[in-house]
Amino acid sequence: MGNDLRADLLRRLPAIHRLLDHPVCETLAEEHSHKLIAKTAGDVIGQIRAQIVGGDTSVDVGLDHLASEVAIAVRKQFRLHYRSVINATGVVLHTNLGRAPLAQTAIDAINRTAAGYTNLELNLETGERGSRYDHVEKLICQLTGAEAALVVNNNAAAVLLILTEMAKGKSVVISRGQLVEIGGSFRVSEVMKASGAKLVEVGTTNKTHEYDYENAIDDDTALILRVHTSNFRVVGFTYQPELADLVALAHARNVPVYEDLGSGSLIDLRHYGIGDEPTVGESVRAGVDIVSFSGDKLLGATQAGIIVGKQEYIKRLKKNQMTRALRVDKLTLAALESTLRLYLDEEKAKREVPTVWMLLRKLDQLRPEAERLQIGLRTVFGDRAEVEIESGMSQVGGGSLPTEEIPSWHVTVRTRAFSLNELETKLRHVDLPVMTTLQKEAMHFDVRTIFPREIEAVVASVRDAYASI
Repeated sequence: MGNDLRADLLRRLPAIHRLLDHPVCETLAEEHSHKLIAKTAGDVIGQIRAQIVGGDTSVDVGLDHLASEVAIAVRKQFRLHYRSVINATGVVLHTNLGRAPLAQTAIDAINRTAAGYTNLELNLETGERGSRYDHVEKLICQLTGAEAALVVNNNAAAVLLILTEMAKGKSVVISRGQLVEIGGSFRVSEVMKASGAKLVEVGTTNKTHEYDYENAIDDDTALILRVHTSNFRVVGFTYQPELADLVALAHARNVPVYEDLGSGSLIDLRHYGIGDEPTVGESVRAGVDIVSFSGDKLLGATQAGIIVGKQEYIKRLKKNQMTRALRVDKLTLAALESTLRLYLDEEKAKREVPTVWMLLRKLDQLRPEAERLQIGLRTVFGDRAEVEIESGMSQVGGGSLPTEEIPSWHVTVRTRAFSLNELETKLRHVDLPVMTTLQKEAMHFDVRTIFPREIEAVVASVRDAYASI
């Protein structure tokens, strides 16, 4: 009986030309080539045939169903793997979700730059070849107070370049409490080894004194490296020298100081009750010779490693052959320059740099958006789920201010009528995925990281996900 059913299903499988004559496939032909549609149709029929031969007799071999499968398969081939998602996790700088969203002025600059030619390495005043770094160097120096600046493709690259140029074959002194590992198993000790510099650890995990540094400096010492521990905290019985004191100690022995700030903020968030992150300008004013930081963390721009410092050292870095391998492209420079210009007016930056705007939003500003989302989700679930607004916490994220949480509003969904785990999975597979968190038998939508323009889109995506459960 089973064999007869399989044989009947195999006989009923249509020829490819019949499938291509179906109205659904004819509509596909308005956008895609006959060759592509025919190949996809053959693949779909082949997959169904394999299922039948394998014993699956529940398959639908009707023309309408098969044509629909062809359309889904064709469109899936053209759906981008790299896609937009909505961040409802409350983690502002979410590394897995691309960290900092760009300001509109940066997006506009990228579009202009991508659409045509630019003066990337052309000096328009002289008509001669110029440097791509000229577009941002003066601006960075104006904002930080540094003598010179250089931009590479990320801060890990900046660390590698600086150590290679400044300390290859020589010693670099660093506190044991600052030998960090960040995402992707990037360890300061390992990158120092790759650069050819020799690691000299001083002090202990929780305490490093001035005399520890002083005793370690000798004729082989090329740098004192200070790493800002953005992604962890040592609390309790601790001590690290003040930056200005460390600089004075090093300079007395003619040793330059390099500080890897990691996140690097241009706005002092401490004034707004957020964390204890120093600004780049503070490090420069303390006399640090070289400072590096990320472009896509607290700065809120695109991925880049920004290096600032004394002219004599930045000149050396620019001449290093590795700099060409680590250089940034025209799109990065366009976004970075546009974002940096917003910081010339701090109030403007607070309004228009999305990362800063999200971090500084007050609870009363978030409440109306939470109410809009609550109303929308209640229309989706009806009486099958409880949708409430609850107080919650957001996180800075991205390796910045790891222990810092900011009060927020969460729209929560609780139910026993269906699986929230299944809904979470479905939300990652709709046309516009929504990333949420599951906590204490509830699905949480943190409105701090949902742009106001995205509220309706969240509701639409939840509706699509819920309909497929």
